[in-house]
Amino acid sequence: MAASVMFHDGNRELQDQFDSRRIADRLEEKLTRFEFTDNDRAFIEGAMFFFLATADVEGKPDCSFKGGTPGFVRIVGANELAFPDYDGNGMFKSLGNALVNPSVGLLFIDMGEKPRRLRVNGEATVSRDDPLMQRFAGAQLLVRVKARAIFPNCPRYIVTPGTAEASKYAPRPGYEPPEPTWKGFDDFKDYIHPRQKTPSGE
Repeated sequence: MAASVMFHDGNRELQDQFDSRRIADRLEEKLTRFEFTDNDRAFIEGAMFFFLATADVEGKPDCSFKGGTPGFVRIVGANELAFPDYDGNGMFKSLGNALVNPSVGLLFIDMGEKPRRLRVNGEATVSRDDPLMQRFAGAQLLVRVKARAIFPNCPRYIVTPGTAEASKYAPRPGYEPPEPTWKGFDDFKDYIHPRQKTPSGE
């Protein structure tokens, strides 16, 4: 397999401890992409929120919630998206980080009947005079993100807002969660790592 765009030595150390390097590599091979698909576009442009992870020049992290109306995040190129910065508290924690460390991570989540997650990692630029700003009502800055890796995540622990029930996959005392369906897919079933034995909590 070609050099990984997803994993570094820290990831590899834990993958080797948990015997999951094969499935990690397989997930990267089969799911990671470098351009947005039509389904990605529909999901992202239909989203009313996402989470934005940034870090400062020393690597100190920050995570922020970004929200708006559907279409406030737009795919503007084969591997590029854009979103506006709206009036906030004036601290500019996320975008200030992006100015000194452009590496960012975006997490889109659908918490509906068919949960879905999509992650976008890439390089951000922040502008006050991007001509595209005119297409975003209320924008005081515009952020463009060139995707380095686009990949979906298993949604098994997502719960619908307002529900009183935890995910059926969530561990709890005296309960053995089922395996997620994807582990039985032909693309992955021969690469799955063993489930770790953990305390029951009883």
